[in-house]
Amino acid sequence: MPDRLSQKTLRSDARDNRDRILGAARHALAHDGLDVPMREIARRAGVGPATLYRRFPTKESLFIEAFADQLNLCTVILDEALAEPDPWTGFRTLVERICELHARDRGFTAAFLSAYPQALDLTVTRTQAVRAIADLTTRAKHAGELRDDFQLDDFLLILRANSGLRAATEEASVAASRRFASLILEAFHNPARIGSGT
Repeated sequence: MPDRLSQKTLRSDARDNRDRILGAARHALAHDGLDVPMREIARRAGVGPATLYRRFPTKESLFIEAFADQLNLCTVILDEALAEPDPWTGFRTLVERICELHARDRGFTAAFLSAYPQALDLTVTRTQAVRAIADLTTRAKHAGELRDDFQLDDFLLILRANSGLRAATEEASVAASRRFASLILEAFHNPARIGSGT
């Protein structure tokens, strides 16, 4: 019986350590980006470096796990934008929600935009995102709502510019991101549509 109890306690401690590590990683990545050292994450989690590396042997493995929620949310945002019957509404909603998501987490933006070594999940997500955005922009152009000269690289430009926004608090960052998204959408809206009042 003592052996079973000790094993149960060990499993519970291991789960607690993992949860603390992921919580510390998410917080550090959101505020400090991808350059945060593993030892700093271990310190913030209140565990030793050996415990951290036992659970997550590489930085990439830790980051993929830490970004799981954001990756899932990205997929939901893309799916909902594609399901929107009006392509301009879908495109607008996509830009607004993705900008806000990235404004809340600097680390995720950096990981998403870069070909982060061995981050296979991010690579897959980027590939799916590019396909979805290409489909959505094509539909918005055919509807006459999106400028004909809009390119997929422009969407990456939006994300890069949005990631440069800095504010004292997360709320201020999100507010700035919403303002930026509003301005950029106005710039990409088809001038003929704007002039026609539709």
